[in-house]
Formats: sequence, structure tokens, C-alpha cells
Amino acid sequence: MREHDRLYIGGDWAAPAGTGTIEVISPHTEEVVGRVPDGTPADIDRAVAAAREAFDNGPWPRMTPVERADVVARLAALYAERLGDFAEIITAEMGSPILFSHLAQAPMPQLMLAYFADLARTFPWEEERPGMLGPVTVRREPVGVVAAIVPWNVPQFVTMTKLAPALVAGCSVVLKPAPETPLDAYLLAELVQEAGVPAGVVNIVAAGRETGEHLVSHPGVDKVAFTGSTAAGRRIAAICGEQLKRCSLELGGKSAAVICDDADLAATMEGLKMAALMNNGQACAAQTRILAPRGRYDEVADALSAMVGGLAVGDPSDMGTEIGPLVAKRQQDRVEGYIRLGQEEGAKVLTGGLDRPHDRGWYVAPTVFGDVGNDMRIAREEIFGPVLVLIPYEDEADAVRIANDSEYGLGGSVWTADVERGADIARRIRTGSCGINHYIIDVNTPFGGYKSSGIGRELGPEGLSAYLEQKAIARLAPPPA
Repeated sequence: MREHDRLYIGGDWAAPAGTGTIEVISPHTEEVVGRVPDGTPADIDRAVAAAREAFDNGPWPRMTPVERADVVARLAALYAERLGDFAEIITAEMGSPILFSHLAQAPMPQLMLAYFADLARTFPWEEERPGMLGPVTVRREPVGVVAAIVPWNVPQFVTMTKLAPALVAGCSVVLKPAPETPLDAYLLAELVQEAGVPAGVVNIVAAGRETGEHLVSHPGVDKVAFTGSTAAGRRIAAICGEQLKRCSLELGGKSAAVICDDADLAATMEGLKMAALMNNGQACAAQTRILAPRGRYDEVADALSAMVGGLAVGDPSDMGTEIGPLVAKRQQDRVEGYIRLGQEEGAKVLTGGLDRPHDRGWYVAPTVFGDVGNDMRIAREEIFGPVLVLIPYEDEADAVRIANDSEYGLGGSVWTADVERGADIARRIRTGSCGINHYIIDVNTPFGGYKSSGIGRELGPEGLSAYLEQKAIARLAPPPA
């Protein structure tokens, strides 16, 4: 049991304004594993005021980028010492298999901190250009106070896609963790304090949706960085548009994995374990539409069904577990609802279905649907669970057409013996990132989506630029006396 009775505001642990609490429930045992204060609009007001003071009058934005990088590097070093703790907390609060937590949930945020600390030392904060009337300095300055709103599925990963670049940019941040997964943010707050990040630069208030909307609309916030559902993203975009407030949105996905006719199926299936089913299928970039050539459709169906049907489902704290429980009862109900819908639409369950693997915990059997048309709802809507749909295609052009026939465009992959052929197919798919014979999110490169998958990019130099304003200083010498 992890219990906290304070919020992290202004560089210290502050008593909450209200008396409400958030209970963190284990998806495996359905028992309470933690409690934290439920933040209120008054708490958000205090956090924004602290962030505003830190940005307007504090040292952080006035330090050199290298000085900020040194602090962020210290935070990265402290984070590296606690990777095991982060992994265990995230697995306990949201059910991610502990192996995945050790491979990605904990180390990837640390890599982001280190990456952006290094990038800050070489980034072109100022550059000189020739202007029409004289030399011009193009200067990059922090955008201001950032509201970072993160989901429950990969809480530290998504936190750091926002916090790490915001910090090296010189911004101050109000972080709102999801109510399902607030516990990891408390460990982060301890490390922020230990690293010597100045007071008010990072503030953390766990809260629900209504309090989150108060943060988005707060006049003291200069930019909103959000990861979550497309529906919530539309609401945030509307608020930010009305206020002409900067925003970046990383939203939903229904990514396609195109299996070519020359693909090695054994290697492809091994790669799809992670690409399609990472984090129990609770990943926005998961490759959940599997596109198979008509001539190898039955072969792919057999291989995919065997791979998914053979996954070890169980206690997420067991290193042998490949699929754990979903984060909440409502998520279990949602995913099972889509399995029923797929059957009603005429798709065929190749493996899995509605028989739950365990009586206790929010488990869903990993499921593959065959005989799927891309017009079915199970092929168009984000399910966010361990459910894959297998869709046949006629030729490369048809595969590209199907892959692009989606309101989303976040991730994607091509599986082929010919890497250059795969890259050519990837160039024709309208998606923010695409892997050839694998799919990973690389901290060095931009991540984000086309269409309803979002606005803007995170990671890479592009991810730092999202937290900067551009200022042009043009110089003209006075006329001779």
C-alpha cells in the first residue's frame, strides 16, 4: 500500500485544498494498492501560480541552456538509480507486465531525460541570418507555463515526452497524472526535488477530468501538452483554439501492419508480439490491423492465431507473463463489448473471445478476428486492448489503400524480406511513424500523428521545438550623424 496525503506544488509537499482521495486499484487483484489526494481546481490554481512565478520571476528560464541541461542530467542519473522502483509501481497500478515495465515503462523515460539534456548542449538556441536590411538573430525562447496532461497506459513515458523537453527549453510545468496511475508521479516528484530543480518549475497534481479541464482553460497556462483519446483531444483543441493557446496533441491510433508476400512469418509473428500487443494492447501506436496478402491469408491467419493464442496471460508481476489485465473494469467491459460487436458484424474469432482467462482481475483473452472488412467498426475504432483484426489485401496498392483508409495515422509497420521495398510502401502510408520489420518509438526522431491522431510532434529536436517560441531580432545601424 502506497499512501500520500500531499501534492507537489512550489517545490514542496503541500496539503490539498479538498478532502477527496483517489484510490488506486490493482487490475490483477481488484484491491486497493494506493491512495493520493484528489486535486481540486483550487489546487490547480496554486500549482499554476507557482509555475507562473517560477517562469516570470525565477531563475530557471534565465539560466543558460547548458546550466539547465546539467540539472536535467542530474535528474536522469537519479532516475537511473530507481528504474526498478518505477517498473514495480507502474505494474502494480495499471497491470503492465513487469517484463515490459523493465524493458520500456521505466528505462525509456530515463533515456528521454538523458537525450534532451544532451540535445540542449548542441541545439541552435540562437542563429544569425542575413536579413533584407541587415543581420537578423533568430532566437528560441521557452513558451512559458506548460500544462502536461498524461494518460494511464504508459504514465512515465508520456510524462517525459513532455517534461524533459519542457525543462531544457526553460519552461515551468504543471503535471496532471491520470487518476488511475498517480503513484509513479510521486516518485518522480521526489527525484525532481533531489535533483535541485528550482521551486515551482515542476508541480504535480493528480486529479480527474473536470479538474483537468480547469487546468487546460486556466489563463496562466501558455501551452497544453496532452496525450489521450481523440475525443478528449478535440475538446482540448477547442479550448486552446478559443484562447489562442499553444497545444500539442498525441491522440488515438488504429495502425496497420502490412505483411508482404515475401515476409518471414516466424520472424514477423515474433515482432508483432511487441508491435501489436505491447502493454496488453493498451498502446496508441499498437499495430492492431494486420494486413495479409490474399495468397498467404490462411497461412498468416494460422501463424497469428498460434502466436496470440500461445501468449502467457496472468499475474503482471510474474516475469513470464506476456499479457496482463486491463487497467480498469470499464476497460474490460469496453474491450469485451468490441469482441461482441466483431461477432455481430460477421467477423470470425480465430482465437480468444469472451471466455475470461481468470476469474479475478480485469482480464480479457487475447483475441484475433479473421474475415474482417476494413469497413467494420472493429477495424476502424480504437479498441485499446489485446484484440487484433486480420484483413486481406490484393496487391501493394490495395494494402496502401487499406492502411490509409482510417481516420487515424499514428504508427505503422511493413514486414518484408526486401527492406527497400518496405521503405517504399512506408512512404505511401499517411502515418507519423512506420517501422520496417519492427516498430519502436525512437527518442531521437519525431513521434506524432496525421489526421485524427493528433497535432504536433514529440521527441527528437522537433519535440524540443514544440516548447519554444521563435523570436527574430533584426538590426539596422543608425544613419551617420
